[in-house]
Amino acid sequence: MSFNQFTNLDFNDLRTQIKDYLRANPNFTDFDFEGSNFSVLIDLLAYNSYITSYNTNMAINESFIDSSTLRENVVSLARNIGYVPRSVKSAKAKISFSVDVSNINTRLVKLNAGVVALGSVQGGNYIFSIPEDISVTPDGNGIATFNNVEIYEGTFLRKTFNVDNSQGNAKYILPNANIDTSTVRVSVTGTTTENYELYTNIFTVESNSKIFLIQEIDDEKYQILFGDNTFGKNPENGSTITASYIVTNGIDGNGSANFTFSGNLSYVENGIDKPVTSGISLLTTLQSSENGDGIESIDTIKYLAPRVYASQYRAVTSNDYTSLIPFLYSNVDSVSAYGGEELDPPQYGKVYITIKPKNGEILSDVTKNSIKNNLKKYTVAGIKQEFIDLKYLYVEYDSTVSYDPSFVSNKENLYTRIQSTINLYSKSSDINSFGGRIKYSKMISLIDNVDKGITSNITLLKMRRNLSPAYNVLANYELCFVNKFHADIYGFNIRSTSFRISGVDGDVYLTDLPDDPTGKKGKIKFFTLINGSPNFINDNAGAVNYERGEIILYPLTITSTSSSVGIEVEVIPDSNDIIAKENLYIVLDTTSNSLLNLIEDPISSGSNKSGNSYVPPSSYTSNKKYTR
Repeated sequence: MSFNQFTNLDFNDLRTQIKDYLRANPNFTDFDFEGSNFSVLIDLLAYNSYITSYNTNMAINESFIDSSTLRENVVSLARNIGYVPRSVKSAKAKISFSVDVSNINTRLVKLNAGVVALGSVQGGNYIFSIPEDISVTPDGNGIATFNNVEIYEGTFLRKTFNVDNSQGNAKYILPNANIDTSTVRVSVTGTTTENYELYTNIFTVESNSKIFLIQEIDDEKYQILFGDNTFGKNPENGSTITASYIVTNGIDGNGSANFTFSGNLSYVENGIDKPVTSGISLLTTLQSSENGDGIESIDTIKYLAPRVYASQYRAVTSNDYTSLIPFLYSNVDSVSAYGGEELDPPQYGKVYITIKPKNGEILSDVTKNSIKNNLKKYTVAGIKQEFIDLKYLYVEYDSTVSYDPSFVSNKENLYTRIQSTINLYSKSSDINSFGGRIKYSKMISLIDNVDKGITSNITLLKMRRNLSPAYNVLANYELCFVNKFHADIYGFNIRSTSFRISGVDGDVYLTDLPDDPTGKKGKIKFFTLINGSPNFINDNAGAVNYERGEIILYPLTITSTSSSVGIEVEVIPDSNDIIAKENLYIVLDTTSNSLLNLIEDPISSGSNKSGNSYVPPSSYTSNKKYTR
């Protein structure tokens, strides 16, 4: 009599399998399991099997990074492949101020590590600190200028440990959560005081290298590790370890622009630090606080750890860049990287990088330079990185939804639910990333599945880019959609809002007209409206490449636009599956620019079963509409 293989964790199924197993024994062939006390024992066995199977399953799941759910396990598994999850990041700002010490005989003024300023953010005030001392020499007039001081949102703390080598497994654990590990400073005091540096590269480590490592442990706290006198110096027995760090509020500290000085200034007189309490100017904000972020999420660790490991911490391929940049810079929502050889014409020896930040729309030049400098440690010599600001490709919809009124009692409620479904899809992972795609079949299926009363929907899509002109300046413009355009031979595949140009009275619009038998190229034409009909004023104002999805405007001087965002240019796509390529980021526009219309289906409702009087909505955009 063989044992059963339990493949189901359902309690009742386990109970049935146990009874079947016992019935296979001749002693229990005709036994009434339900009518005897044996039923209690079977329940106990089934319950024990259920709990054991569940615990075993969960334990096995926690052994693999893809299936683990506890943060401690995910962090530990990532550590096994050399990945250190990112800590909370302090919001950082830059300030300047000066101190008049003309009445003090000193050659050095020191801004002490710790609290520097109070910053106001909508919703409250936050403390801003510096992790280490900053010293400045006064000028000939006795003015000490602290310029471009980088301050970190958070509270500055210190923790000391005594080294006792008699304890075989001494652990130096920082007791606070929400520590920005980039602000950790470590010194060891024995016969002398030595500053230890955070480990970055094993190739520079020797037996006497004064380095330390940080690893995340339980409850999002951190442990400091030292060398073993083979790789890195181990603190001497009896010495004192002092660790300082900043505990931060992460993303909440972003946006502070007004600061009040609350720091400690000092100077040395006869070997004694004395405070400076007067002559301090107001703080000047050079850069408001930004780039604060929360601790790296479990999902992000699961995604980045194997990819950074695959890159072996070197940036060679475009995938290496998309893995390393989020690892180096936390305020990343999505990254696009592609080689210059993919462009037309090719740009060999270059990598083009576009980043969509979590906070804000584009990266500042300071942030771009910081990322570029950090990448130098990983890149191959001779490859130049070029940062390109992301551009938004808006996709608008015009959806007509037919419904059976016998199933839909509240039309307004159905409208709201459809709109909510489209809003949710606009925020999905299908769209919200570089390389994202509007999946047309999925979108119309989501609409159809909102309610069983919906019988069909006709949904048209349009692409839109906003052209921001240089007003009153002679300039040419290029607008790339990087998606193939539909090319109707009669033109008006491209439409725009009105604008005004030098030398022409009244509002001007742009459109297209194919002039290539293959339908790959055409001309951009300018026109005005007279009694609602186009009056062409320039038949060769630019060029359009339908195949590449590119519009070029020849030099012109734009003096004003009717839209606050510049010139809105809409295009009919050749395919309803629209893809975000290169530095374009798709936004499914759910504002009033998109349309949703609900109509009754007379055939399904029975009011017109023959369908003779029913005219379905058109599946094509009319080219008799001249403007946007």
